[in-house]
Amino acid sequence: MNEARQHRFRPEKGAADLLLIRHGETMPAIRGQSFPLMGGHGDPVLHKDGEAQAEAVGQRLKTEPIKAIYVTTLQRTHQTAAPLAAALGLTPKIEEDLREVFLGDWDGGLYRFHAAENHPAFQRARKGHEWGEIPNAETTKQLHTRVRTGLLRIAAMHPDELVAIVVHGGVIGAAMAIATGAQPFAFNGANNGSISRLVVRGETMLARGFNDCAHLG
Repeated sequence: MNEARQHRFRPEKGAADLLLIRHGETMPAIRGQSFPLMGGHGDPVLHKDGEAQAEAVGQRLKTEPIKAIYVTTLQRTHQTAAPLAAALGLTPKIEEDLREVFLGDWDGGLYRFHAAENHPAFQRARKGHEWGEIPNAETTKQLHTRVRTGLLRIAAMHPDELVAIVVHGGVIGAAMAIATGAQPFAFNGANNGSISRLVVRGETMLARGFNDCAHLG
């Protein structure tokens, strides 16, 4: 051998290549009104800008060799997945463990106002990387446990395949923190319509991309 090229990453044999897509932007919260609830979670529909983001995701990924699409129990993920599913001729499957962070008393839209107003409980949550500071919300540990379970379950069913998973900002943050060992809130705030990437083989999760927005203009 007279030359050696630089290494190019390829998933190991048996690994699942997971594209984590954050749903498009949803309708704004209105003070004094709650979003419809699904299993205790706020369940707003996409804003028109979110619909455009969903179309952009579909255009970006429609030529990729995606073998399956997953969504959560919440309708914004179904709406975001729809253009890609139509382009690929796939029917999305539901993975309940990847639903958004349960925000307890602040679900249904109230979280957005308290975050904007820097409520003391919101400050404590951010400082301590602990969702459980929000009244009756699930804890960060509970979130990470179910997100890891859901991702490993999907990966086990799709060795050597590329899979699109439309999820939520809190779930992407949890997944990336689990994969990298970063502080729990380090990756919170992925953009609506963005694409992040995990490669999962067995119990091992590798972060290969975060918050790719090239398709969003």
